[in-house]
Amino acid sequence: MLTARTIRRPATVLALLALLLTTALAWSIAGPAPRAAAAEVCAPAWSSSAVYTGGAVVSKDGQNWKAGWWTQGEAPGTTGQWGVWRTQGACGSTGGTTGGTTGGTTGGTTGGSTGGGTANYPHYCDASQSYGCPAGQSAYYGKGPIQLSWNYNYKAAGDALGIDLLNNPYLVETDPAVAWKTGLWYWNTQSGPGTMSGHQAIVNGAGFGETIRSINGTLECNGGNPAQVQSRIAAFQRFAQILGTTTGSNLTC
Repeated sequence: MLTARTIRRPATVLALLALLLTTALAWSIAGPAPRAAAAEVCAPAWSSSAVYTGGAVVSKDGQNWKAGWWTQGEAPGTTGQWGVWRTQGACGSTGGTTGGTTGGTTGGTTGGSTGGGTANYPHYCDASQSYGCPAGQSAYYGKGPIQLSWNYNYKAAGDALGIDLLNNPYLVETDPAVAWKTGLWYWNTQSGPGTMSGHQAIVNGAGFGETIRSINGTLECNGGNPAQVQSRIAAFQRFAQILGTTTGSNLTC
């Protein structure tokens, strides 16, 4: 149980921050939000100088876009399906003025996809695994607070937690307790494309950058998607400052 004393410990604070910012708290644990219908009123126009937080909705190029986490200067439609912006569909007349908005939560991915991008869902079935994809080829896309993806991750998480997630992957989308169990399982035990778990990276001093590598390193580290990496770092720095602690070094991957 966390107490006021443990929360004041820098390593504990940083670990909590990294878990919140590197995982996909931004997206509802009930799964991706439905896209808005076409011809919706356009939200305020996106501005390169405005700061947007998770849940902010803007318009650009005739579409509304929703931010998954804190961002500034990342143009909607330029960072791909794993970027900060998710399309909400086409929009019509302008509905307001330019500027940042707040609301919603923060988010990220673990090789999965959220909102829109449904054509990629079948990609997350590794048919070479002996157990296959019994829930269907398109059932293992990113779900939950850490966007658990791939049939082999659902099997491993389910085996560790005593839940049949291979056959019932949608439990991560519909059951909050299961969703958070999978998030904490991955954070504390899985290295992903990195060499250590996100938790180990923070408490052992490897740095926030290694948590990004553990969660989404294949897509974001070693020069991949630098704008998204910087957005994560900026949010981590901002919240560390609010909580009166320091971020430590090695912020990028």
